[in-house]
Amino acid sequence: MPAKEITALRKAGKLNEALEMALAELNEQPDNIWAKRNICWVYYEIAKQNCLPEKFDDFTLPISKIIDLNLPEDENMIFDNVVWQVIKMGFALMKLNIADIVMFDTLFSYSKKLYPIKPSEAYSVLFKLFHKIYKDNTLKYLDFADWWNYKNFRTEDYEKEVLSNGKFVMSIVEQAYIAYSRHLLPRQLPNGEICFDKEKVNLFLPMLDKIIESHPDYQYPPYFKAKLLLALGDKDNVLSSLLPFAKKKRNDFWVWDVLSEAFPDEEEKILACYSKALLCIAKEEMFINVRQKIATIFINRKMWDEAKTEIVKIDEIRNKNEWRIPLQIANWKNQSWFSNAKEKQDNKNVYRQYTPLADEILFDDISEETVIVTFVNSNKKVLNFIASEKKFGFLKYDRFLQTVRIGETLKIRFLKKDASGSYQVATMKKYYDPDFRKRFVIKFQGNVRKRDGQNFGFVDDVYLTPVICDKNKLFNDCLVTGYAIKSFDEKKNQWGWRAYEISNEE
Repeated sequence: MPAKEITALRKAGKLNEALEMALAELNEQPDNIWAKRNICWVYYEIAKQNCLPEKFDDFTLPISKIIDLNLPEDENMIFDNVVWQVIKMGFALMKLNIADIVMFDTLFSYSKKLYPIKPSEAYSVLFKLFHKIYKDNTLKYLDFADWWNYKNFRTEDYEKEVLSNGKFVMSIVEQAYIAYSRHLLPRQLPNGEICFDKEKVNLFLPMLDKIIESHPDYQYPPYFKAKLLLALGDKDNVLSSLLPFAKKKRNDFWVWDVLSEAFPDEEEKILACYSKALLCIAKEEMFINVRQKIATIFINRKMWDEAKTEIVKIDEIRNKNEWRIPLQIANWKNQSWFSNAKEKQDNKNVYRQYTPLADEILFDDISEETVIVTFVNSNKKVLNFIASEKKFGFLKYDRFLQTVRIGETLKIRFLKKDASGSYQVATMKKYYDPDFRKRFVIKFQGNVRKRDGQNFGFVDDVYLTPVICDKNKLFNDCLVTGYAIKSFDEKKNQWGWRAYEISNEE
């Protein structure tokens, strides 16, 4: 066999002579694997030598010859080397921006007939190439991704990439799942037909669940899962999928726009989502679609002044940017109510009214707990509470309530307890719960026990604080009736009763 001679000619750069000898060998022994290997390496060198955008045809011809030889799939060394040349050509074409889609389709069609090691660096870089090439073409992207198979990602592919300037970009795996999800969403064809492959979505969702569970640091997969569930009509599971993402991105207005889609028949919640969106910080140009949606609700509710305020703002932004005025906006402006309505400076007061409901939506996956207020510092807007004998503490209340009184019961969604001991909360509202209140509040009556010189006292086991004694001018043996609340004595490390209101005295 002339293997040594062919190899020597190939390494010496005498590719024509090497090819002639390798062809002669293959013609004599067409089924001999060594003859196939010898000529494959010659074809590889010819492709490598022509791996330049301007020599595309000369590059692809020898690769097609390799494919025609039908090598066994375990000839990984040859395939790996050829794949690297395909990758090199693909990125060169992208960089120069001189290729048409046919060139990339040719590279992809050849790639499908090559069998590099999986998973491997070459196979992962091949993914990155076609991920970029087909990112805006739904049919081609899904075809490519299904062929490549997401099971072939390496461990390294799940990590963020570090750029030469030290900045991080999301991992190629997260990019892959986002792109696949995006291409699965319903799309309108040129003929107006809506294309949505439910079967493919149902096959992909378990894969999406696994990546969400194994990589909670990936921000966007939960968002796209929610969008796919919405498209499937599975609205019952949308919130559980979307909320983890929404919490991280709650300062981005468009998150609230997406959240609103989870409540197609609940206008109050939709209005809360739009209101929260319009309280976010973004360029005014970004808000025009949400403003048009909230204006529709204002019109439905005959909130003419609020509706006109939104419409005027939309009109102003569109005219400023020389954008087309939607027909709906033009129709509204021609109606009699629009002429009679009074434009306001803004609708922020309305938006803020819906902030508590928006917060309830966002933190719907956190259970509410009932608490009772045990102390209030109205100057610092701090209250003390008891949820149970094992959970009690203090927190700031001014984000949620203007006033609060000792003995009132509240519904709270707790987030965490910070280093200072203060509880951080997601939602808070007044909620009268008489049964819960009975566990922590008692009515008492009796004679005051108060020694001379002391500024505090007792009625049986109820402690009368100096503030209570001074405010109500209590003295020893006077008869009083009042209310006491359960409180924890840190010095004695025990629970007791502390008066907070005196209803009468004798």
